[in-house]
Amino acid sequence: MAVKQEFKSFDDLVGGTEEPILVDFYADWCGPCQMMSKILVQVGAEMKGEIKVVKVDTEKYPQIASQHQIHALPTLLLFNKGESVDRIEGVLTADQLISRVRGVLGGNA
Repeated sequence: MAVKQEFKSFDDLVGGTEEPILVDFYADWCGPCQMMSKILVQVGAEMKGEIKVVKVDTEKYPQIASQHQIHALPTLLLFNKGESVDRIEGVLTADQLISRVRGVLGGNA
């Protein structure tokens, strides 16, 4: 399940854990983001214990979106040990997203 949470520092959020984090940059008005939200619930459930899924509202955190050069929504960034290791723009199916994340993380996410 994707987690909506407040945070003081984005770097602390993505770097403060050994668990890889998939960050969904979205906006409430974005239709494809709403589609992706349901897919991320599936991905989060299937990959529980492998990754953490976090949502970042680009309307509330424009400075974070700008820092990570988010120009299209939805954009997903995969962080591993605090480093961005993959970027996905647009909508993927749950199977496509799971396959891509596991591929990037070496299958042992």
